[in-house]
Formats: sequence, C-alpha cells, structure tokens
Amino acid sequence: MQPPRLLWRLSQARECALELTSQKPGMVPPPPGEESQTVILPPGWQSYLSPQGRRYYVNTTTNETTWERPSSSPGIPASPGSHRSSLPPTVNGYHASGTPAHPPETAHMSVRKSTGDSQNLGSSSPSKKQSKENTITINCVTFPHPDTMPEQQLLKPTEWSYCDYFWADRKDPQGNGTVAGFELLLQKQLKGKQMQKEMSEFIRERIKIEEDYAKNLAKLSQNSLASQEEGSLGEAWAQVKKSLADEAEVHLKFSAKLHSEVEKPLMNFRENFKKDMKKCDHHIADLRKQLASRYASVEKARKALTERQRDLEMKTQQLEIKLSNKTEEDIKKARRKSTQAGDDLMRCVDLYNQAQSKWFEEMVTTTLELERLEVERVEMIRQHLCQYTQLRHETDMFNQSTVEPVDQLLRKVDPAKDRELWVREHKTGNIRPVDMEI
Repeated sequence: MQPPRLLWRLSQARECALELTSQKPGMVPPPPGEESQTVILPPGWQSYLSPQGRRYYVNTTTNETTWERPSSSPGIPASPGSHRSSLPPTVNGYHASGTPAHPPETAHMSVRKSTGDSQNLGSSSPSKKQSKENTITINCVTFPHPDTMPEQQLLKPTEWSYCDYFWADRKDPQGNGTVAGFELLLQKQLKGKQMQKEMSEFIRERIKIEEDYAKNLAKLSQNSLASQEEGSLGEAWAQVKKSLADEAEVHLKFSAKLHSEVEKPLMNFRENFKKDMKKCDHHIADLRKQLASRYASVEKARKALTERQRDLEMKTQQLEIKLSNKTEEDIKKARRKSTQAGDDLMRCVDLYNQAQSKWFEEMVTTTLELERLEVERVEMIRQHLCQYTQLRHETDMFNQSTVEPVDQLLRKVDPAKDRELWVREHKTGNIRPVDMEI
C-alpha cells in the first residue's frame, strides 16, 4: 500500500496528465452592440460567432446548441430546419457546466488543431484551451509540447526515482525502432538478477578452491618426509605437519559455510524473479497496446468527423444556392451525422484518456516496485558479501590458531639440550684413547 502523501502526489500528477490530454475550447463573444440591434433572445440564451464568422446560439442552462436563432415564443422555432443538440458536460474539454458549448460539428476542434475550415474554437481565449500546440503525441502517448510545456513537479522530487524519468521511449541503438522506458528498467532488473547469479557462481569457484586446498593440505600432512627428525626440532616438525591437517579442517569448514551462508542464498534469492518480471512486462505492454488501440480509435473518429463536417458544409452551400425541402432535409441528416461523429470523437477521447490514466497509474506503481526490488537485491548481496568477509576473518583466525603451537615449539628448540638427550641415549663410552707405550 502506497503512503497517503505519495497517493496524493499520484492523484495530482494524474489530474495534470488528464488536463494535458483534455482540451477546452474558448468562446468568441459577439461584437458589442450587435445583439441589441436584433430581436432580443429568450432568457438563458446567448449568441456566439464561430471562427468562420457564422453565428450560433447556446442555452447556458441546458448547454443546448443550435445554428438557428431560438424563438422568443416557446415551442416555435425562428425558421425551419433548426437543430438543437443537448450535449452533457464532459471532462474532455467539450462541455462544462456553466460554460458555453461549441456547435456539434466543431466538437473535435478542442482535441486537435486543424487547418482550413477546421479551426480551433476559442482562439481568443488561450488561457482556457489546450490545443494541439500545447500537446504532442509520441508513440500514442500524449505529452505537453516542449515549447509550451508547463512546469511539472516530480512525483519524488528529492530522489532520482524510476517513476519520474522513464515515461518516454528511447531510440534502439541496434536499429531504427524504439525501446520503452519501462523496458529499460526491466532490462536493468534482469541484468541485476544475472549479476547476482554470476556472483553465486564466483563464490562456488571459491568454495571449490577451498575444498581442493583442504584436500591437498590433508594429504600433505600425511607425508613421511623428515619424519625421522629427533629432539625438540623433531617435535616442532611434527607439529608443523599436524598444523596442516588442522588448517585443512578449517578450510573445509570455511567452504561449507560459504556454501550455506553465501552461495546458496545468492542462488535461491528470487528463484522466480525472471518469471515475475515477464508477467510485469506483459501487463505494462498490454496497457500500451490498449492505449495504442484507443489512440487509433480517436484518429479514426476525428477523420470521420472531418468528413461529416465537410459533407454538412457542402450541403449548406447547396442550400444557399437553391432552397428546397430536399436540401433542408439533407442538411438535417448531415447535422445529425456530424453531431453523432462529434459524440463518437468525445467518447473515443474519453476512453483514450482513461486508458492513458490507467497506464500512468500502473507505470508509477510498477516502477516504484522495481525500485524497491532493486534496493532489496543490492542490500541482500551486500549483507552476504559482508558475511563472506566475516567468514574469511574467522578462517584467518583459525589458521593462526593452528600455527601457534608450532611457534611455541619452535621457540623451545634447544640444540644443546637435544644433543644432551641424544648423547645420553646413544653414547658408546666416555673414556678417550691415550698414546701407546713402548
């Protein structure tokens, strides 16, 4: 469970991400005094000009929009062919409670800046919009535009945390493709696991050397060379050979402890780590695929809306040339289709933002978990290497203890005493020879 403070930061960051991916249109107020020169609008209605100079009307209470002037008499439209669309408030920058909404056929303009007739409403209100100039989409992920990027606070500003620095993809040095930031973190984790395995193999080689050394010492201690040395020196020599056997025992114990206290823990730590990392990788990859799918849907819906708008504009021009019931009916159908296309785009953008928020949350959670696992791995290895050095010191102490008796006996070596003992045991007579008499 994440700390409340971090959850608050994640919530703030998520809201910021949603704000960057959502875009609100501004409104163009009518020229001063223009409305007063015409018939007064019914209560709750206001008029606005689109960027193309066409007037439309907004009910600020219900958020209804229409190209036709509302009648001052309830239930009677000002002219035939009027169309109203009740568009509920959304979080994607298309409608907001108490804020004038834009006409249905320009609903997508707050999502993406277009050229020609498809222009962004609200160009006179930059503080209330998030146009494409303010965002950039890379590999289906929406980021703030570098030229207009607002300052973003790091999730963990006092640390070089994984959750703050691996959102973008990086060009693959081996080819023309890209590598996701999360993939780099995953590769680091797997590399750490491999390094841990190689450390374990290194310790195993050290154990093998210790075992071979112990066997050779034990074998050498049984060698009969110089076994006939006598006296105090002979005792010291015998102790030297015995110390080899004692030292061999010390190294055998050292190798056994290395195996149980260092090598085995290193080898068995997170046995299923690679498998768990693959699951984690698949999970994040699936979220990226979902995000890419949502982005494709947005682009498809945006294209469909553009086509519907073009069709509506064409039919509107035909109406101006020749007034007929058939043309008016075609315009009504085109408006309905344009409105539906705008609603579809709004829904696709909303689903895209949801998918990106989900990916964002899982990225933060997973990268923090990878960070924790890395710290845990490094600390575990450090502790076991400290155990290795401790065992090494103990082995040196035991080795020292095996040669202490040798040192003591060597200090007692007395050639004169040895000679006395040997003479007493082996003497043949102390009468010296004399000269022969004649």
